[in-house]
Amino acid sequence: MLIPHQRLSREALQNLVEEFVTRDGTDYGSEEVSLERKTRQVLELLQRGEVAILFDEANGGCNILSRQQLIQLGHLSRDGE
Repeated sequence: MLIPHQRLSREALQNLVEEFVTRDGTDYGSEEVSLERKTRQVLELLQRGEVAILFDEANGGCNILSRQQLIQLGHLSRDGE
């Protein structure tokens, strides 16, 4: 289920994004990027609609996925609906 980021409280959204950017395996390349900057980048992507929050009802977890990933999983059509 897609969760509009605007429907989350500021604190919940901040916590979700921070958890996402600090997960094991998240790689931002050879340049060291601060938690604040990573978080800001993901929030900007959410605001532009380039990524979205997907709630997994099976395990009760959330993930942030790109539009392409959401299309591939069948949660979003190519026209964005």
